[in-house]
Amino acid sequence: MRQVTMMRQTDRVWLALAGSCRCSLPVASLFRPKCHRAVTKFVVKALQPFATADGMLVWNLQRKVEVNPSCSLSIISILVQKLEKKLTRVSKLHEKKTYMSVIPVLHTLYYVVIQSGVTIPKGLYHKAYECLGKLLILPSPYSAVALHTLRSIKMEMTAPGSLYLKRVIAEQNIKSQHFAAREKVFVLADPAVFSVSLEATVRAYLEVSRRLTNTRTMEKSMLFHVLQTGLEMTCQSSRLAQALEVLEDYDVRQYFQNVVETVKQSLQHGPGSRADYLKGLQQIYKDILAASEKDVMNDEQGPVYSTTVPLPEMNFLMWTDEEMLWNLLADFALTSGSNFIKDGKERISRDSGIVKDLEDPDDAVQPPYMAQKTLRERRNAIKNSKSAEKLSLMKEKMKEDVTGNSPLLKEERSHTARVVVLGDDSTLGKLTKAYYVIRKKEAKRNMLTKKLDLQLYYIPVSDAEASASSPDESRLSLASCLERVDPWYSVNVSSLGAAIPTLPELPSVSRKPTELSLYLLDTLCYYLRCGTQPVNLPVYSVKMTRSNSDLASVEELFVSHLEADIPDFRHLKDRQQREPSVRQKKSSMELFGVVLSVNYTKATLSKREVKGEASMTWRVVITSEPAASASGESYLTASFDSLNPACNTKIKTQNISIRTMEQRTLCVCLDKDPRRTYTDVQKIEISPCLDPGCTIRCRYSIGSEQELPLSKYLDKVMSLPINSFSGVSM
Repeated sequence: MRQVTMMRQTDRVWLALAGSCRCSLPVASLFRPKCHRAVTKFVVKALQPFATADGMLVWNLQRKVEVNPSCSLSIISILVQKLEKKLTRVSKLHEKKTYMSVIPVLHTLYYVVIQSGVTIPKGLYHKAYECLGKLLILPSPYSAVALHTLRSIKMEMTAPGSLYLKRVIAEQNIKSQHFAAREKVFVLADPAVFSVSLEATVRAYLEVSRRLTNTRTMEKSMLFHVLQTGLEMTCQSSRLAQALEVLEDYDVRQYFQNVVETVKQSLQHGPGSRADYLKGLQQIYKDILAASEKDVMNDEQGPVYSTTVPLPEMNFLMWTDEEMLWNLLADFALTSGSNFIKDGKERISRDSGIVKDLEDPDDAVQPPYMAQKTLRERRNAIKNSKSAEKLSLMKEKMKEDVTGNSPLLKEERSHTARVVVLGDDSTLGKLTKAYYVIRKKEAKRNMLTKKLDLQLYYIPVSDAEASASSPDESRLSLASCLERVDPWYSVNVSSLGAAIPTLPELPSVSRKPTELSLYLLDTLCYYLRCGTQPVNLPVYSVKMTRSNSDLASVEELFVSHLEADIPDFRHLKDRQQREPSVRQKKSSMELFGVVLSVNYTKATLSKREVKGEASMTWRVVITSEPAASASGESYLTASFDSLNPACNTKIKTQNISIRTMEQRTLCVCLDKDPRRTYTDVQKIEISPCLDPGCTIRCRYSIGSEQELPLSKYLDKVMSLPINSFSGVSM
């Protein structure tokens, strides 16, 4: 019911937005001094994380900053005042609710600083710096977001325009010898959720980002933005725009590299290099004007360069192949440059043990005998692995446990893959399996983890037909968990996901970007840029023993839900539903005797083992309760459904074993995914899944695995890290 209501409300907002202008209020008059009170009310309203249409208000606020960057200083001042008020409340009440809304304010402050295009006055800078410093007393991850914002503002004060420059270079994959950061966005949609019409519509919306990007134009825009931000009044914007327009592409590229080098040197030397940084920008500005002096007409108006942060390219794919995620990551990490592989020869294997030689990009043509010699070669992954590579996954796991994210080898992990998954609980189950395979491969041969930072995002989208057929069963249980943990996730991400199925009913997207397509892209970018705090969803392993001894046991994973029913009793349950007046006594006679044998460990401090039996049970439903929403340890809730409702029972556990009696079998479905259904199962054993990256073979052990001295202090349970805005308070 909640989902249907959300869809209707969001649908009305989308339709209203389609007929409105980009800014609902006149921007020029909104940010005049006499309208400061109106600005304050608008900002405060946009940052309340508990209303349905606030995602629209935040987007509208961002658009106002893009249209009129000069209003940034007023908004920064308002945001700092709002943070000071929240800090006062926190110091008095010491309650979580008092600082819950700090996250969106910090994210908006970070966005406005990047987008401002003007130098922040020293007085306002010191005020913001002092306020952010006081926010470091908050628990993690609130203090982590405050620290990130503080460092970003400090960087912007040292080298005005540097945040914008680094962000665009990374997102647009612009080649630079000074900043090696590269990012790529993969949007994976589940075919089981997306119809053909919905796929075409979403693809059309996301492909707008490709039509809005051009490398040469972006280099000019970055030059214009950095020079204008750093030099302020000494920079003649119109003349600079004319000069950049008449310059040859080679010259623009050279001046762009000079600016990037100047920014890097300033950041390396720290705040004391600000004067030298401004001198460097002034010299580059003079050189540009001098180089184009003959071609610039003083009476002409220069082109208008957009200084907004351009949209990253969205690679929209239907997730049809189980190996697709691994292949995408491998291609991104290993084909982006030969410097990613130190030996210059090996190319990552597709889990076959075969390695192809990687062609040197500098040698386009190889002699025939060299080509024949380097066709294929066999390698032993474990033998070629170094001990330091094996330990890197464990180091990453340790840092995740302490900080909530993984800053492992930041100087080496220059590539960031942002994977956005669109779907329901079954899609997250599919992602869990793919993530496990990646961890398992990396534990054998660490190729991607050293070079690639993998960030996972989730937008809940459900199939309308599936939801209508089973209205009592939520297919977005994990999304509900994320909403309970992070209200800002509910405001921006869940509301967007609820509106996506309605897109085919709206007017089609033309070649010109519409308000709807821009809203979809901007909201997605907001999630990608500001959703930096992971919520770790526990992963459970299940071993299924078949009744037929000729069939091998099956080992699987699930992250949200496991359902096991006895096919022999389905007809009794159906008859009971059709004829509710039938006495339970008759059913009891037919199901006389023990149906299931259960062994489990209680989810309490005692961890006491319990053995029991279940009679008259026709179904067992096991759901995951993550620690993020359970305010404690993660656990499983096992519900035993009986034909007699009075015999229904629930238990909380972390380990459970269920075995059928009297030659009966179970039909097991994982993560509500019909594609992952197993029949003829006699026994299921469920326990927390161990992370493959935490299983290290000791060099002195033969044929057995021994724990390293410090490994006993490490949480070896694997979890699926889904990025949110606030994460989990520690």
